[in-house]
Amino acid sequence: MGEIPETIGIILVDHGSRQSTANDMLLEVVRAFKKTSGIPIVEQAHMELADPTLMDAFASCVDQGAKEIVIHPYFLAPGRHSTQDIPQLAEKAAALFPLIPYRVTEPLGVDSRISDVILARIQESLGDT
Repeated sequence: MGEIPETIGIILVDHGSRQSTANDMLLEVVRAFKKTSGIPIVEQAHMELADPTLMDAFASCVDQGAKEIVIHPYFLAPGRHSTQDIPQLAEKAAALFPLIPYRVTEPLGVDSRISDVILARIQESLGDT
């Protein structure tokens, strides 16, 4: 895999929740991803129910100098939100910035590294007994 240019803006977008603790989790993921990846322009967005919106995050990336935006649906499996709703929201946000290309990635999906996370969660729960 090649290095990601500093002019690429990354947006991680989840469903959004009325519970701030759920929304705060995405912010933690964004901070960890930004630190681990070294990518300077990384923003969070919530599809609904909370701010920032995808439109807010898109604008923030552009304000920080992004010349292209990559939107990652922070969902485990493909479904209506990741295959229809988020691409539609992205299209609306991008319409305000016609010179900025964007793309929407696949959701997290099946990846062997997820097994490590599942195993860790199981081990943590067993450690509490």
